[in-house]
Amino acid sequence: MAARSELLRPAFGEASPSLGRFVINPHSCSYRWWHMFLIMLVLYSAWASPFELSMEKTASIALVVTDLVVDVFFAIDIALSFFVAYRDTSTGLLITDRRKITMRYLKRPCFALDVASTIPLQIIYQLVTGKRQGLWGLLNLLRLWRLRRVNKLFARVEKDIRFNYLWTRLIKLLCVTLFALHFAACIYLWMAFNYKIKELTWIGSQIHSFEDRSVWFCYTCAVYWSITTLATVGYGDLHATNIGEMLFSIVFMLFNMGLTSYIIGNITNLVVRETSNTFKMRDMVQRVSEFGSMNRLPEAMREQMLASVQLRFRTDEQLQQEMLSELPKAVRSSVMKHMFKSAIESCYLFQGVSDSLIVQLVAEMKAEFFPPKANVILENETSTDCYIIISGEVEALTTLADGTEKHVKRIGPRGMAGEIGVMFSIPQPFTIRSMSLTHVVRISHIHLLQAVRPNTADGYIVFFNFIQYLESLKVQTKDVAFVSDHLWNGNSMVLGRATEVAVDESKEAAHKMLPCKEPKRVVIHEQLPNATSTTLHPSPGKLVLLPDSMQELMKLSEKKFGKAVRGILTVEGAEVEDIEVIRDGDHLFFS
Repeated sequence: MAARSELLRPAFGEASPSLGRFVINPHSCSYRWWHMFLIMLVLYSAWASPFELSMEKTASIALVVTDLVVDVFFAIDIALSFFVAYRDTSTGLLITDRRKITMRYLKRPCFALDVASTIPLQIIYQLVTGKRQGLWGLLNLLRLWRLRRVNKLFARVEKDIRFNYLWTRLIKLLCVTLFALHFAACIYLWMAFNYKIKELTWIGSQIHSFEDRSVWFCYTCAVYWSITTLATVGYGDLHATNIGEMLFSIVFMLFNMGLTSYIIGNITNLVVRETSNTFKMRDMVQRVSEFGSMNRLPEAMREQMLASVQLRFRTDEQLQQEMLSELPKAVRSSVMKHMFKSAIESCYLFQGVSDSLIVQLVAEMKAEFFPPKANVILENETSTDCYIIISGEVEALTTLADGTEKHVKRIGPRGMAGEIGVMFSIPQPFTIRSMSLTHVVRISHIHLLQAVRPNTADGYIVFFNFIQYLESLKVQTKDVAFVSDHLWNGNSMVLGRATEVAVDESKEAAHKMLPCKEPKRVVIHEQLPNATSTTLHPSPGKLVLLPDSMQELMKLSEKKFGKAVRGILTVEGAEVEDIEVIRDGDHLFFS
C-alpha cells in the first residue's frame, strides 16, 4: 500500500471530520493551497524587506504598492485564523469550538507579532511626518516574522516520505545560507548609506560617490563582502572603517561560526546516515572473521557465518524486525496476516483449520532469511521451532552410521521443516539445510501448543494432517532409516519405522497434547448460613457442573433458585471474582 503523506492528511491518519459552520478544517486541501500561496509571499518579504531598508531610493511606487498588496493577503490570513480548528496537544482531538479557537489565537504571542508585521508602520510614518524613514525603517524587518511559515513547511516536508530527506535538508541549508548572506549585505549597505561621513565607510573608502552608483552595483559589492566574511576568506580589499561596522562585523562573524557549525554538523549527520548501514556491516563482518580465526573454526563454518551476517544486512532483516516490534500488537498481527496468511493456509499441517487459529499463529511468527548452504536446523538439536518455507528451497539430511550425510527429501515453498521434532517433542530427526536463498517464518514450539490446545477441533485437524504426512513420508523414504531409537511418551520407536505408527496411537498422542479438562463439580446454595446456625449447610444445595464464566454461573443460579444474583461467596464469606479460583467440590453461596 502506498504510504500517505503527512503533508496531505490529518494527524494520526484520521479522516477529515465534519466541522461546524464557519469553521475551517486545517487539513483541507483548499486551506493547504492557501498556505502554499502565502509561502510564496513570505519568500518575497524575506528578500524585499532587508533590501528596501538598505537603499531607500529603491522605494518606487510599484514596490510600495506591491508591499501593500502582500500585507493585505496576510491581513486576510489573520482574519481566517479565528476560524481555523486546531488540535489539542494534550488529547489529540480537533477543537472546533469557535470561542476556544478565538481565545487561543488572541492569547498567543504570535497574534501580536502577526498584526505588527502586517501593518505598514514605516509607510504610515513617512506619510504622516513627511520625513525619511531613518531608524523607523527597521520596523520593516518585522515582516521577517513570517519566515516561521517556511520553517514549518520544511518540518512537514522532512517527514513526507515522497521527498528525499537528503535533498530536503540540503535545500534547507542552502536557503538559510543565502538568506544570511542577503541580510548581512543589506545591513552593510544600510550602515554605509546612513553614515554621515561617506568616506569613512567600508564601501566609501574604496569607491568615491558610491551613493550615485547604481543600486545593483552597490548590492553586488555588499554581497561580495558578506560572502568573503561568511566563508572566512577575507581578501582585505573591503574592511570595516568605523565603530558601527566593526561591531556588526563581530556579531556577524560570531553568527557565522554558529552557522558553519550547524551546516557541517547537518551534512556530517546526513553522510553518516547514508553510510551507517555499511559501517555496521563491515564492523560485524570483521568481528565474525576475528572470532572464527581466534577459535580456529573450519573454513566452511566461517563462510556460513559470514554469509549469514552479510545477508542479514542486505535483506534489512534486522530493520524489519525492529520496525514490526515498534507497532501495536493488533497492527503487527494485521501486517503479519497480510504477508503470511496464504503461506500458512497452503502448508499441509494447517490445511482446513479455522481462520482464528491462523490469526493466532501469524501474530507471533518471526521472518528470517538464510543464504545458500546454511544450516537451518541441526540433527538431534532440541526441538524449539518449526519453519514454513516462504520462498527458496531446503533439503532434509540424515546422518548414517558411518558419519556421512544422506539426502532424505527436498522441501520447497509452502513446505515445513522441523515439525516432526516439535510434534513428537523429541530432538530434531533431520538436518535442514538451505539450497538457495531461503525466506522462512519461524513458529516456536510453545506458541504452537498455546494456539492449538484451546481449539480442540483445530487440534484434531492438525494431528490428522500430520498423520497423513507421516504416511506419505513413509512411502517416499521407505529405504531410508530416519533416526534410530527416539523415545516418544515412554514407547521406544525408531523413526525409520515411526511412519508405521497407527492412526489410533496418533489420536492417543493428540489427546495427550490437547487439553483433557474434566469439568469441575460444585454445590450451589441459595444463601450463606447464619452465624448462629449449628450446621455448616442449612440446605443440601444443588450439585452442578461449573460453567466457563462468572456470568454463566450467575445465570445458572438465577435459573435454579429464581432470584437475581449480585455476588458469589465461599463458605468463609469471601467474594469470588474469578471463575479460575473455584475448585472441584467447592460450596458456593449466592447473595
